[in-house]
Amino acid sequence: MVTNSQGGVITVETRINDRIRVPEVRLIGAEGEQVGIVSIETALQMAIDADLDLVEVAPESRPPVCKLMDFGKFKYEAAQKARETRKNQTNTVVKEMKLRPKIDAHDYETKKGHIERFLKGGDKVKVTIMFRGREQSRPELGYKLLQRLAEDIAEVGTVEAAPLQDGRNMVMVIGPNRSGKSSAKKKVESTTVEEVSDAV
Repeated sequence: MVTNSQGGVITVETRINDRIRVPEVRLIGAEGEQVGIVSIETALQMAIDADLDLVEVAPESRPPVCKLMDFGKFKYEAAQKARETRKNQTNTVVKEMKLRPKIDAHDYETKKGHIERFLKGGDKVKVTIMFRGREQSRPELGYKLLQRLAEDIAEVGTVEAAPLQDGRNMVMVIGPNRSGKSSAKKKVESTTVEEVSDAV
């Protein structure tokens, strides 16, 4: 479904010219002016005289709303806009990595490697420190671990959300460094969350 510049909706199977089989239509001129309700024969003749197409833009209206336009040019411009939108859109996946405050050195290096790989791939990472039992009384352990991680991956990622206690967990969000990309070219981002690792 595509919306034209006058706000009318053009569906995928748009009816044009002699495919419009109704006795009368509410006609919009080529410049967006309201012509009013006219017979289908009159509307088609006006389209022929103007060397344009009669395009049904609101089939659900009674009578249907039609507009005089160059349908081929309209379809081309709509396709160009859709292509431009897709080009300027990036899908950012938020991966989740779970750590324990007393993680051993080998596990830490492994998980840090995963996080670096996700960031290099353009994804954000939600790092969750899970506290169990008595660990909950030592939140500073989790905070120090997250600080250390932030320093270790500084070359590829930046902290977007500082460590925050959330019940039994402490959460920090890291985003990829966007060096080399113009800040003027803002990207539209759709974000999904994907859990990567289970609890250790």
